[in-house]
Amino acid sequence: MAGFDISKPNDHVGKDVEKIGESDLSKTTSVGNGYMQEPAGTKRRIKSRQAQMIAIGGSVGTSLFIATGQALAAGGPGFLLASYCLMAVLVYGIVTACIEVGAYLPLPGSSMALFCGRYASKSLSVALGWLYVYSFGIIMAYEITAATILIDYWPHDVNVAVWITIIMIVVVALNFCPVGVYAEAEFWFAGIKVVMICGLLILSLVLMLGGGPDHERLGFRYWQDPGATKEYIVHGAGGRLTAFIYLLILSGFSFYFSPELIVFTSGEMRNPRKNLPTASRQFFWRLILFYVLGAVAIGATCNSNSSSLTTSSGNANASPWVIAIQNAGISTLPSIINSGILTSACSAAVSYLYMSSRSLYSLAVAGSAPAIFKTCNRHGLPYYAVLASSCFAPLAYMTCNSEAGEVFNWFISLTNTGGYTSWICCCVTFLRFRKACDAQGVVVPFRSRIQPWAAWICMSIFTVLLLLNGFTNFYPGKFTVGGFVSAYLGIPVFLAIWLGHKFSFGRNDPWLIDPNTVDLTTGLLEIEAESERSTCQESSQQNSHGSITRRWKQLTSAFRK
Repeated sequence: MAGFDISKPNDHVGKDVEKIGESDLSKTTSVGNGYMQEPAGTKRRIKSRQAQMIAIGGSVGTSLFIATGQALAAGGPGFLLASYCLMAVLVYGIVTACIEVGAYLPLPGSSMALFCGRYASKSLSVALGWLYVYSFGIIMAYEITAATILIDYWPHDVNVAVWITIIMIVVVALNFCPVGVYAEAEFWFAGIKVVMICGLLILSLVLMLGGGPDHERLGFRYWQDPGATKEYIVHGAGGRLTAFIYLLILSGFSFYFSPELIVFTSGEMRNPRKNLPTASRQFFWRLILFYVLGAVAIGATCNSNSSSLTTSSGNANASPWVIAIQNAGISTLPSIINSGILTSACSAAVSYLYMSSRSLYSLAVAGSAPAIFKTCNRHGLPYYAVLASSCFAPLAYMTCNSEAGEVFNWFISLTNTGGYTSWICCCVTFLRFRKACDAQGVVVPFRSRIQPWAAWICMSIFTVLLLLNGFTNFYPGKFTVGGFVSAYLGIPVFLAIWLGHKFSFGRNDPWLIDPNTVDLTTGLLEIEAESERSTCQESSQQNSHGSITRRWKQLTSAFRK
């Protein structure tokens, strides 16, 4: 672990490590640039194994199993692979930026919005924080709806409202449990997703080599016929360019908010200064395994001209994995895959409610939301924040009525650009943080080799993709009011919150905080102490485990003699 510049007032941290107990860490008060962190009551109960698995689960969304079919049908296997490769590299740039910022000062209530207010701009952080609250809340309701559609894969006579109620109760109940229970549930949910995607990759390889029931060797046949790339909307080279841009924008939805999830958990994570960089280093290989190899497997085993890819069923019938399995003559496996996708949707709903509530909690800690939302019980649960965010869940009932369903789609439109907007703000926050560290001579515990160049590249490309989100509406005969609003509604809403706060409450605040005045020290003493104590505890546990192992070996050796 890197140290800090000895000229800074925090050089006495090591001397005071043993003077600070765990109770002190829950009473952190940070004041800097008018950005106050009031006493917080969350507990660090997320273990290392849980943190790693939550990070894995956050990088594997339901869209990997279903929405990839829409992308394959629009652009073909070649563009599918190219778009996921490029997006995986860009998302890794966001991950390293978020981890570098989050690992330095993982305070209770951590979020990229909290760090944005401390290192970049208070008004921008308020807009980003509220974007997280309503985006995660609405997407949580959407995932509950998606889960009910997945249940429709199996014939039944139960009204959809019943399934919505059951799933909603489970999602809300898990978030009202102590964070350790939530983390353990997410550990197993993520484990199911990882096992399923690994199993599908192995099965795809078997089908490619002709190991299926029909013994038909697929290889890369579908790259030849109907071809590696397809035209979209228009013909010729322009159609292929349109297809690639469309797939690149669409692929971003598979990665939305997964880097931010890691930062959200850092405020309740044990030894985040160690676990966050570990998550960053492993994230790239997970992206390669799940998305790049997944794109190769999908393009090799599923025909991009399959009519089932564009079905509106929304369940396993539209999944390219299931289509490939059905074409191979395997009958039982699609139901198993649909069950796995169902758990993925439920897991996503649980995670989004967690992030929505913690976003509200973070805003309250920063003084940008009512103080009641930072109230925690003895288990460290911000129950008022969870209760408020849970109010988004009943939006799922709107899908039971066609007219109300149209209104629900307008809510979903608010989130369509949320991911790209968040990533742009993450880049801004990181660049201001890095500039402040350089200006003040602070050495951070984690520093990525690809930064800050990756942040500049990501910010530029994601800004372009944000503006191109609804570009297909501008083709002749393709413009619709609903399509245009759905693609761009989130942008003016975000700008209204940002500029509204700026001109109402932040008139005297600078647009960007001066790097020399950014507060990089308040709260650092407690974080350094907690990190040292956690490291000592882990070392003690490892030594104890090693001692037990040695004694067991001695006993077994004596018994053999």
